[in-house]
Amino acid sequence: MRAALVDDVPTGMSNRDLRLLHAVADGRVECTGSVEPDFFIDGFACCDHMAARALVRSGMIRPAGDGGRVPVQLTAAGREAIAAAR
Repeated sequence: MRAALVDDVPTGMSNRDLRLLHAVADGRVECTGSVEPDFFIDGFACCDHMAARALVRSGMIRPAGDGGRVPVQLTAAGREAIAAAR
């Protein structure tokens, strides 16, 4: 899936979405293993649950495990979105 670009941001993605993807790529994001996961960046609660959950639903990021607080990983789609924004 190749995203179209508008001002160096893939269509349908905000700068915040891209910053979340970069934080995941840097290994700075964890989430809870619940159905509607809570996200933590650098140990602090993420204030934009909607954006983080939308990235999971879109298949760009995924929890690296089950239960508790686990790291979040980029998927191929997430890596492509970051590459498209460059």
